[in-house]
Amino acid sequence: MQNPNKILQLFGIPFTALLSVIFGLLVISFPIGIYVVFETDVGNDINYDYPVSHLDIFYDTDFYQSPFDLSIGDIFVVLWMFYLAIFVISVLGPKQNFLKSISSLISTGHSDVKLNYMFAITKWLSVLVLISAIINLIQEYFGIITIPPLGDNYLIQFFYVSLAPLLEEFVFRILLVGIPLFALYSGRTSLRYFFQCLWNPTSLNIIDSKKAIFIIIFVGVAFGFAHIAFGDSWSEGKFAQATAGGIILGWVYFRYGIVTSILIHWATNYFIFSYAYFISQINYISLENAFSNPLMFTLELLFLSSGILAVCILILNKFYLKKPLI
Repeated sequence: MQNPNKILQLFGIPFTALLSVIFGLLVISFPIGIYVVFETDVGNDINYDYPVSHLDIFYDTDFYQSPFDLSIGDIFVVLWMFYLAIFVISVLGPKQNFLKSISSLISTGHSDVKLNYMFAITKWLSVLVLISAIINLIQEYFGIITIPPLGDNYLIQFFYVSLAPLLEEFVFRILLVGIPLFALYSGRTSLRYFFQCLWNPTSLNIIDSKKAIFIIIFVGVAFGFAHIAFGDSWSEGKFAQATAGGIILGWVYFRYGIVTSILIHWATNYFIFSYAYFISQINYISLENAFSNPLMFTLELLFLSSGILAVCILILNKFYLKKPLI
């Protein structure tokens, strides 16, 4: 039988190339998003000066109370800077930089994902996209169509999809996964240790993860249900995709920490929509037509190819090198 390490290297070289391209595309999405918000007419009759207090989630409620007249542009820049900051953190750590992790993959055919956040992000993002595509293909075969919520304004919609990763990861990962894990597995009550475990649950040193996996799956199902539960939500076809995504995000949070889950969620929202809105604006076409653009098809193909290679490497690591799937 051929040496499994040699086989892994054969998979590792194209996989490394794809991860590097995906990383570059993630970087480029930062200026693209800023351009879309501040330099295009994506909002039609409104622009980045539109007051946040006029948004549906704040209007006529007591949830938003601020002495400052904040606009969509103000909050978007804060979000943009936050994502950029944790993006830099993910490239540099926690224990080695992204370039070193990629080099290790090229030379040996495998790399310890826990050593670098960005390596885990690009890898598991590819797996998430692949699984979502498979679910969508199966559902379409049975006539189940996934319809997104109808947004009245593209600028407001882009603002919402940029805000969602931060809010949803705080609720569904930190509150609903992190705190229960701490309550179940922690033997210490230190406040510093509490926040350390919420940042990265691996600090809990969990040996028997059965309860943790149950929590992750349960919260993943709740995450899927939340995407279809309201009047202006996705159609029922989104439930399976969102549930699978929620389980993957929960697992990623459990294994690598909140930085990784936030940025994977950010990539499925801000990153993808920044390119779609950019294409829509420069070509003067609808968002729906923008998603059919060859560039978006190329992006999807890159992620699918990377996802397939990631799954192959995971399987080889598990069955030939007896290493964990993660």
